[in-house]
Parts: sequence; structure tokens; C-alpha cells
Amino acid sequence: MNLRIDTKLAALVLLGALVLGACDSGGTATVPRPTGTTAQRTVVKGTPTVPLPKPTVPIPDSNSTSQVLAAQPSTAATVVATTTVKPVGATPTVSGTPSSGVTPATAPAQKGALVLAAQKLGTKAGGFGDGRTINLPPGFKIQVYATNLNGVRWLGLSPEGVVYATLKADGRVVTLKDTNNDGVADEVTTFADNVGAVQGIDFHDGAVYVANEGQIIRLQDTNNDGKADKKDVIADDLPTGSGHSTRTIAFGPDGNLYVSAGSSCNVCVETNEKRAAISLCSADGKFQRVYAKGLRNAVGIVFNSLTGDLWATNNGRDELGDNIPPETIYNVQDGANYGWPYCYGNQITDKTQNVPAGYCAKTSGPAVEMQAHSAPLGLAFYTGDMFPAAYKGDLFVAFHGSWNRSVPTGYKVVRVRFADNQPSTTAGDLLVEDFATGWNDNGDVWGRPVDPMVAPDGSLLLTDDAAGVIYRIYYQG
Repeated sequence: MNLRIDTKLAALVLLGALVLGACDSGGTATVPRPTGTTAQRTVVKGTPTVPLPKPTVPIPDSNSTSQVLAAQPSTAATVVATTTVKPVGATPTVSGTPSSGVTPATAPAQKGALVLAAQKLGTKAGGFGDGRTINLPPGFKIQVYATNLNGVRWLGLSPEGVVYATLKADGRVVTLKDTNNDGVADEVTTFADNVGAVQGIDFHDGAVYVANEGQIIRLQDTNNDGKADKKDVIADDLPTGSGHSTRTIAFGPDGNLYVSAGSSCNVCVETNEKRAAISLCSADGKFQRVYAKGLRNAVGIVFNSLTGDLWATNNGRDELGDNIPPETIYNVQDGANYGWPYCYGNQITDKTQNVPAGYCAKTSGPAVEMQAHSAPLGLAFYTGDMFPAAYKGDLFVAFHGSWNRSVPTGYKVVRVRFADNQPSTTAGDLLVEDFATGWNDNGDVWGRPVDPMVAPDGSLLLTDDAAGVIYRIYYQG
């Protein structure tokens, strides 16, 4: 089965060496739902052993764009990491010693664990360099949906079924239509420019809403020419300054606008209540109150269309070692405190901090824990009909990749199995499993996944801000 990236577009030049800026890292850590029971032990393939240089900036942003250059194949060894799966609240432990030039024995198969097939990405003139591979489960294929998208970040699907994307590096919002249904965008059209370092996007009452670091902007196409001719800054009070700079937005079933802003630091006590929190705003952008706090960097927020629940990824703090603290996914509750900066995981006290007595016991825990330093960003519930029925209702999460880890990890998309709209390990299946891997090719990091989104045809679109492309993952059986 050959999975080819078919590029019908102009040459994609991956410029510059890797500029590391991911706030958190990750490998393949599979952690059960919060039942308190002991789950099975799994053995999964670990990540390459080539350490990446640590940046000099004090708070690297897991949302930052890392531009990469197609490099020569690395001679780095492959590591097999043994991940002991623990109940939520426990810290995943990873063992495995790299051996230069030696590939350890293949990990044993486990119930529910899909075997991903490494497939060479097909190349054409103007395509990716030879030797690139993406590993997908049997029956899945991948192609490039659009290229030359500088710093592409978040995806949005309008009520009319038009795909939008934010280009943070360019300060643009673009639309990408595939009118002939060949899985490739016919053209990239600028819907709005000069909107700052834009990330979040959503739709409400016929308008497009976007957010940059300090503002929420409402864009309207009043003459229906495919370009915004009306731009209104409806809020300019989002926190700015040092630290995490992306702002993600989502309209809830209640018609209110939810805004996520990360911390100003690695670990500190914030003076601005909107930091390290998700805020509740009215539809016209007026701040109402903090909806949930203690979320160091909840880059990805999404509402489950089946239940109306709010879910979020979160990037844990740095400088506690390769495997602490776990990255987390939350079923975000109104008024909840998720612990940062004093606690991590499921009420675990951060012993480097002066923690008030009894503080962590009053915090709320995650629904899922994953390998530390993975930088989980965008997330999407699978609501389409193209993939096999077993995927319906499951959650896809993009791992942007690591900087604060001796062995780089992440750079992939994982699938979180759900049952009855909650994370589940039913019948021994793995809770979190690799779905798409290969952007870290033995230390040659050539892409960094950011945000998945289900397209109208049921395929999965995925942005990559390092390669500057949007992929399309589809199923043919």
C-alpha cells in the first residue's frame, strides 16, 4: 500500500534549520481514563535519540513556528521505549537506552494497537524531497491539500463548508476551496490580511471571528466576493507581553465566545486572571469572567458537537525532567481549577513551588495524560463518515513536538479512543495510540503538526506550520 503525497502545486521550499520553540514534548504514552484502576502495560516505539539544542529564550512557545530544511538522513539510533500505563494522576515512566546505530527488537503486538505502515511519500516536481514517509494505519492515505502557507496554524470550517486557515506568520486569513473534489485546494485566496499574529478562528452569525495575541476581530464579507470588506476589533483586552502568545477561540452552544490564553512564564503566579485560563466572553467580545483556570497553556479548545462539552489540550511546565509533568487533556468544567502553577497531573504537588496548604487537593484532574513535553495543540472529534465506524466520536490530537527533553518526541497525530463520549479503554484497547507519525525522521524533523479538522467529505485536514502545508488524510479501505 503506497501512501503518496500528491502535490499539484508550486515548489515547497522548507527554509532554515530547525528553530526550536515547543513548550512541551512527548512520546507515545498511553494512559487510561480516570477510573483509578490499573491498566495494561504497553510497549511502543520511542523517538530518535538525537538531542535538539535548547533555545536561549526563557519561555519557548509550543505554538511557535519552526521552519525546517530538508536534511540528509540521520544516522541516529532508534529507541524502543517501554511505557508503563498508569491511571490518570500517575506519571508515565519511560525507559530505554539509545544504542548508536542499533535498532532494538520490534515491540510485541498488543490488543487494540494498530500497526502503522511506513510509506514513502510520493514526489513530483515541486513536491517534498525523496525519502519522506508518513506512517498511517492500514487503509489510510495522505496527500498535500495546499502548500506555501507560511506559518499556517488553525483551521476553520464555515457553515457553508468553506475551509479557512490562519497564517500567523503572515497575519492573514485564507480560504481554500476544492471545487473539483480531487483532495487538493484549487487555490489559496486571502480572505483578510493585516490581522496580526492570528491563530484562533470561529464563525458566528454570518461573520468570521479571529484572535491574535491582544485582540478579537470580527470579519465580514458584506458583498459576497470572498474577501472581508469589514473588519471590527471587538475586543482589545486580551493579555499581551511575555510568554505564550497564541489565542484560541471557540463559540459554545450557549452562543458565548470562549478564549484561551496561556501563561506569561514557565511557572509563576499570574497577576492577570485571564492568563493560564479560559475566559468566557459575550458574542460581541466583552469579557464576562474566567471560565476555568490553572491551565498553563491550553492551546487547543473545542466543543464536542454531540454533547456540547468543552475539551482542551494543555502543555505542562518545563525543567522537571524528560517525563514530568504529563501532558493533559481536560473535559473543561465551569469554575474548575486545574492546578497550575502549584500542581500538575491529577493533584500532584509541584515541589519546586511554595504551595499553599491543601491547595492541590482542591484542584480538578485531567481526563487523559500523555507523554511529557509532547506539546499537544489542536484537537478534533471525528464526526465524519469516511473513516471506519470504530473512529466515530474519537479524538485526534496533534503533537507539535519537544524542546525541553533530552530525546525529542512528539511530531505526530494521536488518536484518543472514546466510548459514550468519554475516553475509554474498553476491551483492553489502547486509550491513546499513534495515528500519523514520521515528521521526526530519526532526528531529521521536517514538519510539525498543529491542528486537525474534519473536512466535509469526512477526511482529516492537518496543518503543519514548519513545512507550511495542509495535509489531507483519507480512507480508502
